[in-house]
Amino acid sequence: MTGEPLHELPTPALVADRHRLTRNIADMAALTDRAGVRLRPHFKTSKCLQVARLQLDHGAIGFTCATPAEVTLLQDAGVPDLLWAHQPIGPAKVGFAVQANTKSTVTVALDSVEAATPLASAASAAGVRVPYLIEVDTGLGRAGVAPDRTPALAAALARLPGLELRGVFTHEGHLARHVADRDELRTAGRQAGTTLSEVARTLTDAGHRCETVSVGSTPGADSAPFAPGITEARPGTYVYYDANQVALGSATADRCALTVLTTVVSTPRPGTAITDAGLKAMSSDASVHGTGFGTITPDLAFHTANEEHGYLSGPGCTSLQVGDQLQVVPNHACGTVNMWSTIHVTEDGIVTDRWPIRARR
Repeated sequence: MTGEPLHELPTPALVADRHRLTRNIADMAALTDRAGVRLRPHFKTSKCLQVARLQLDHGAIGFTCATPAEVTLLQDAGVPDLLWAHQPIGPAKVGFAVQANTKSTVTVALDSVEAATPLASAASAAGVRVPYLIEVDTGLGRAGVAPDRTPALAAALARLPGLELRGVFTHEGHLARHVADRDELRTAGRQAGTTLSEVARTLTDAGHRCETVSVGSTPGADSAPFAPGITEARPGTYVYYDANQVALGSATADRCALTVLTTVVSTPRPGTAITDAGLKAMSSDASVHGTGFGTITPDLAFHTANEEHGYLSGPGCTSLQVGDQLQVVPNHACGTVNMWSTIHVTEDGIVTDRWPIRARR
């Protein structure tokens, strides 16, 4: 049923403000257009085809996926150009990468010969060429080859059958370490983009194909894509934003489109209120400040959570009563969305739609 006021929803409930969502999508499209790069958003934030269609309507060329389930969902929806930004390790994932490329273009991530060899064998046996990007570590310290080792890796991968190099990519997730200084964050973002661009130029000079030079993060969206030589940006969280993005200076609080609606179920003692939104509503994703499970108001702290209960403290608790409703901005939109199967879309406080969240694994 749609048309009911937000406060009549059973809680906890995941809610998206349509006006903010649409504005966020339009603004990111305009930002990447100014940078002169293609926009390939990360689908893991929304896991929702309705959101994806809005992104495509605003110029996205395709999507970045985290899991085979996301790839399958988008392929079945007719999205033809996908990046699976994960190493396809193990027989099941190798087989999936090969099979997916019999349907449409699904580029995969590689950062070692060990990861590439089984994929190359399977692709060659099936008569399929699997496109790939080399993942480069520009500072995060997660997956990815070091910049100075990328040419040697590219040369080794070029000797394998069944694979086709398309370029390089990075995830500049380390920008979240610069929570206290937005200018410092932007400098680090531009450096990540510059490093990746230099790697791409080295590969091109060595005769390798490198048409895609792709950076990806919401905190770095106004810096990394603007480095000369970058061709593509892959932000994800921007569709909703969240408390961490506000803390990082990526957005102001009035841009946060995603909230969890929750009800106060107990006020057991002075200075404490208990809500019905716990870990299973918010996820356990940490704040970049290190504490709490989401943001409500400056005088309320969401400091502790059990599976089905959230514990609030602070001066604002004195005015809370059992039955009061609150909207919590999650720390991390992506992790919170993955806890839910439905998102309630609202306009001016009225529920206008319900969109399914799919491909949760």
